[in-house]
Amino acid sequence: MAFWQPKFELMKRDELEELQLRRLKDTVERAYRNVPFYKEQMDARGIGPQDIKTLADVLRLPTTRKVNLRENYPFGLFAVPRDDVVRVHASSGTTGKPTVVGYTRQDIETWSDMMARDFVMVGVTKQDVFQNAVNYGFFTGGLGVHYGIERMGAMAVPSATGNTERQLEIMMDFGVTVLHCTPSYALYLAETAKAKRIVDKLKLRIGCFGAEPWSDEARKELEEALNIKAYDSYGLSEMFGPGVAFECQEQNGLHIWEDHFLVEILDKDEQPCAPGEPGELVLTSLTKEAMPLIRYHTGDVTYFLEDECPCGRVSRKLHRFLGRADDMLVVRGINVFPSQIEDVLMSIPEIGDYFQVIVDRKRHGLDEISIKVELTDEAFTGELGDLGKIQKKVEDRLKSVLNVRSKIDLVEKGSIPRTAGKAQKIVDLRKL
Repeated sequence: MAFWQPKFELMKRDELEELQLRRLKDTVERAYRNVPFYKEQMDARGIGPQDIKTLADVLRLPTTRKVNLRENYPFGLFAVPRDDVVRVHASSGTTGKPTVVGYTRQDIETWSDMMARDFVMVGVTKQDVFQNAVNYGFFTGGLGVHYGIERMGAMAVPSATGNTERQLEIMMDFGVTVLHCTPSYALYLAETAKAKRIVDKLKLRIGCFGAEPWSDEARKELEEALNIKAYDSYGLSEMFGPGVAFECQEQNGLHIWEDHFLVEILDKDEQPCAPGEPGELVLTSLTKEAMPLIRYHTGDVTYFLEDECPCGRVSRKLHRFLGRADDMLVVRGINVFPSQIEDVLMSIPEIGDYFQVIVDRKRHGLDEISIKVELTDEAFTGELGDLGKIQKKVEDRLKSVLNVRSKIDLVEKGSIPRTAGKAQKIVDLRKL
């Protein structure tokens, strides 16, 4: 079993918690001293850095949300002088201003090590050729992953996004063995490689996929289609970017690096969830210099896996993400996650890899879910009777899982738009 930073990956629990407390105290001190937003928030609560004596005291600290980043756009949450910031990234954001994050030189080093740790954990070595097929602009997935590849010594192939045929040509010509991209784009690459009958010419063995929720069924699809082991990656730009948590070779939950982050899972009342109870992931950065964030609400829904991991790493594991709290659909009072829909669809042999959920508010104020679903070539016989049977099977399966009726629209393969970035799996037409 290979480790990149065994000192931290194998640290005893009590030693890890001592390290976390030291780093928490330092983070709170720097935020209070250098970020007016945090000083105001802590003063309003009657708490100061000197009051942080145990890890449990984090519950007394103010929380941070994405709106606070937008209110302090662009550099209002920086805790270091502008001269010390060597890079910025920004999220596109669906409304309002983007959220901007900054990095010192040490932040870049810390992030690179964290990514290297992730890659070594899933078996990447210096002999690998690693294709990074994501956006290299403001999106953190490009440069964040790239620096991690170089840090651990594999050959980085910065193919970025777009031109699928060229991406596959590079894989064949360069002997690419590791791929990083979104899972939806990986499915499209696999689909294209199969259509061109070149899967056997690929040397891929590892896939690292993130930036959008994907199911265990999608993992099976990718592993079988590309002859790889597929690993889930989690990150967010507010906490460096990718690499915050990553699966190990057990493929059973994501190790979240607790030497870098203090982790909470909270319910809607901002109280800690019981073991095994899903809630919102809330993170406090412990090693970020340029922009430390305290109790940041990620919007991502998950829960702790309590069992010790056979890989030997001490950092706790998170269950694969159930979806985003702000992507969660409430339809007729029922909570629906895209990952639930994907799990059902991917378990039905006649259904292809792509779907799109459309939610609308029809007459009498009732919400309706309609789902465009692509059929496999084999299933698309053109016979109305066959299509009707498939449609009913999909609707019944979804009803049993979601407890809400959905309308299934069966479409030919290729009908749903492909994208190299995050797939738009949810279209909410309601005016809520």
